[in-house]
Amino acid sequence: MPHAHSCPQLIQTDVRKIANFYAARLQQLCCPRPSFSLVRTVHAHMIASGFRPRGHILNRLIDLYCKSTNVTYARHLFDAIPQPDIVARTTLITAYSNSANINLARRVFDETPFFIRDTVSYNAMISAYSRNGDGCAAVELFCEMGRERLHLCPDDFTFTSVLSGLALVADDDRQCRQMHCAVVKFGTESNVSVLNALISVYMRCFSGSSAVLARQLFDGMLDKDELSWTTMITGYVRRGDLDAAQQLFDGMKEKFDVVWNAMISGYVHHGFTGEALEMFRRMYLEGVVLDEFTCTSVLSACANAGLLQHGKQVHAYIIRMDPTPEPETSLPVKNALITLYSKCGKIYEARWIFDGMCLRDLVSWNAILSGYVTLGHIGDAQRIFNVMPERNLLTWTVMISGFAHNGLGEEGLKLFNRMREEGVSPCDYAFAGAITASAGLGALEHGRQLHGQLIRYGFDSSVSAGNALLTMYARCGVVEAARCMFLTMPCADSVSWNAMIAALGQHGHGTGALDLFERMLQVEISPDRITFLTVLSACSHAGLVKEGCEYFKLMNGRYGIIPSEDHYARLIDLLGRAGKLSEAKGIIEKMPFKPGAPVWEALLAGCRIHGNMELGIQAAEELFELVPEHDGTYILLSNMYATVGRWNDAAKARKAMKDRGVKKEPGCSWIEVSRSVHVFMVDDTKHPEVPEVYGFLERLGVEMRKLGYVPDTKFVLHDVESEQKEYVLSTHSEKLAVGYGLLKLPAGATVRVLKNLRICGDCHTAIKFMSKVVDREIIVRDGKRFHHFKNGECSCGNYW
Repeated sequence: MPHAHSCPQLIQTDVRKIANFYAARLQQLCCPRPSFSLVRTVHAHMIASGFRPRGHILNRLIDLYCKSTNVTYARHLFDAIPQPDIVARTTLITAYSNSANINLARRVFDETPFFIRDTVSYNAMISAYSRNGDGCAAVELFCEMGRERLHLCPDDFTFTSVLSGLALVADDDRQCRQMHCAVVKFGTESNVSVLNALISVYMRCFSGSSAVLARQLFDGMLDKDELSWTTMITGYVRRGDLDAAQQLFDGMKEKFDVVWNAMISGYVHHGFTGEALEMFRRMYLEGVVLDEFTCTSVLSACANAGLLQHGKQVHAYIIRMDPTPEPETSLPVKNALITLYSKCGKIYEARWIFDGMCLRDLVSWNAILSGYVTLGHIGDAQRIFNVMPERNLLTWTVMISGFAHNGLGEEGLKLFNRMREEGVSPCDYAFAGAITASAGLGALEHGRQLHGQLIRYGFDSSVSAGNALLTMYARCGVVEAARCMFLTMPCADSVSWNAMIAALGQHGHGTGALDLFERMLQVEISPDRITFLTVLSACSHAGLVKEGCEYFKLMNGRYGIIPSEDHYARLIDLLGRAGKLSEAKGIIEKMPFKPGAPVWEALLAGCRIHGNMELGIQAAEELFELVPEHDGTYILLSNMYATVGRWNDAAKARKAMKDRGVKKEPGCSWIEVSRSVHVFMVDDTKHPEVPEVYGFLERLGVEMRKLGYVPDTKFVLHDVESEQKEYVLSTHSEKLAVGYGLLKLPAGATVRVLKNLRICGDCHTAIKFMSKVVDREIIVRDGKRFHHFKNGECSCGNYW
């Protein structure tokens, strides 16, 4: 740029020469993103010299300001022009479109007089709609172009733009055919870009014979470019027709890296991990450059299939290929590595990668957050959540679900409310997390409120939310509401069936659970390992030994599902509850792998029920070796000794527990009254209304004794006097919670109590008498199942 004194003055020099001078300077600044400061310097020099630019000089200035991402300056200049021409208007429309200001772009377009509009201006506005995701508006404007300006003929760019918009909204191949006819009518059917766009529209439309029409267009093309092949193959992949995609891929003479990536991504997306890894291997052997898209897809395949070693090999290759990658290029790869290591249980490796990233995005933060949540490290997850620079709906949903599935329902509900207070609208998965939190707390009324809100948001057809509601109603003791949810779900999946089978089993409807399982098979929904866990549990709770053993054999025999340790534990529990301890021991000895803690715990529980001391001690010794810190083993062994009066041995078991620093989980029960959850501990003195509860239970006990209730002191597992034993029994947490419910809930309302441990025999008997005295239904959910007490009877039939 010359100094001001070297520039010819307007008075002395021809205006055309000055215009050419500035035009040349502006031309020098033309590039994809010119320097704003240089453009402004040239503009300032014009003003200082007294030159008043017009026509193409003004248009060039507007264009340069727009390209330097300073649309505001361009608009100021535009507004100063008395009658901007079509070039200036079109330039501004394109600039607003590039900055996603679609409304401002349309305003400039609407203010353009009809008589100066041309094909280019329509193209700019149609393209703006297509690029900004408004396909309907793009198609509508294309139709308006034909109605209002009959002398304007759409060109190649017009059709390329409008077809991009149509691809976003086309759901019927008739729409595609109509546009195809227009392409032929205006003679643009030989243009490669138009044909590629038309193929893309057909492949995105899933109705009719659109894929066949797309293939006919593709096969008929005389000149195919890279985009032609990519569009066709990615179209097949998107439709799930991987065989057709592979066939077309194999027929390519020269394979571009884009189609390799499309094939690998397609296989990963549809769960064909082996095929994705084989494609990756072929790509590597043929010397194709593996970019970040390739590596990201392959790492995702390894993560989804749990192939840690394969993933580590890919990681090593990435490091060898580029030890010091650009942060922007390596970002998606690093995110995929965090997900890989997290899903494979290597959270420390995932965190090491995360901490070493000099550039992170929201995906990075969500990936490490999800890793901690998935592995149950909720404290670490919460710390990550608290320091995240930004959050999206996924962030909130992951954290809410993490709290809900790790026994922190109250924190989950608080976070759900906080999310809404911060203006984030919940999705169906966020509702599912909050509903699951309500289920864990037994907060039925809160769950019902969430159900109503979910309907208002329009998520009542969501499968994930429906499954959460089904489980919530079941876990809160309202099994009929759970059944109603199941029957009215528009699309029940295997999770829905499993949840309903589990609900029936937990509520003592063992035969109903098995009937539902048979219906599941009739409608051709394949059972999975979770299905058989629920079926075996249902059989165990109902004492259906023969049926349970038959279903256990069916797992591998008919469905090819190899029983895991959890399945064996359920089978041992089934046999142990029924007193078939020798059979249970025989199965343990023949297991194809060494039995772990769940199997021995099931056997020990059966021994405790039926008083088999010898086998029980053996099971306890195995558990002491496997999980010496687990309190349940010491308690069960001590209780077995206490049941038969071996108080010294019971004391030794408790002393061993104390010496090893193992703390017993305190028994507690809780009940929801007036939308508040009230918690009671054994021998509770902290609840503000507990004295009133003790008084009520004492008065109720008088009526219970008249009907024949006698406290069963054998369930007091301490060597104390008889009167003290009766007092200990009267302070059990479930009795206190039931008493509080009877006092505070409206007359006739069902009392629903939840308990963290197994209900004791005396409490079970006492609550049966309570239900008869007060003539109300009382539902207790203990650590294993539900008990519905009504008119002096329990739904479990005294088998639990």
